Amino acid sequence: MAQQDLIAAIVKEVLAELNGNGNGHAAVGVSSPALSTNGHKLNYKTDYPLSQKRRELVKTATGKTLDDITLPAVVSGAVKAEEIRITPQTLEYQAQIAESISRPQLAANMRRAGEMTRVPDERVLAIYNSLRPNRSTKAELLAIADELENQYSAKVCANFVREAAGVYEARGVLKVD
Repeated sequence: MAQQDLIAAIVKEVLAELNGNGNGHAAVGVSSPALSTNGHKLNYKTDYPLSQKRRELVKTATGKTLDDITLPAVVSGAVKAEEIRITPQTLEYQAQIAESISRPQLAANMRRAGEMTRVPDERVLAIYNSLRPNRSTKAELLAIADELENQYSAKVCANFVREAAGVYEARGVLKVD
């Protein structure tokens, strides 16, 4: 019974987040297009929080709606854990909303996070560890940057890793071959 209570608590927390009771970010999203369905960028005043004001835009990567994500659906296995992960499109919508309130840095972070959703979790963790001081050579970091750009189309993240390689070299915190 303790496991069901844990699942119920997790689902309750996710649903509260989706309904705008947490930090305001939806936990699931749609895959495209970058603009809202009416062809315009999203705006804080008319579209935020998405789960309340633009509910039709918030879907899982497999197309499930917010109404499809229920405790019974999760317990029965009809909704899988990977279906309640944030998608690049939801992050793009959040970026548009951030831009509408003059928060360009937050918008850039949302878009960068959107790139990272294409990278498998295990690889993200491995890259994170590689970016710790004295863990990688410059060549290894540049290879990671190329991988991010070419394999995952994560160009902004790739540029950050390239920048890190240069900074690490200047500070003397690269791994010695």
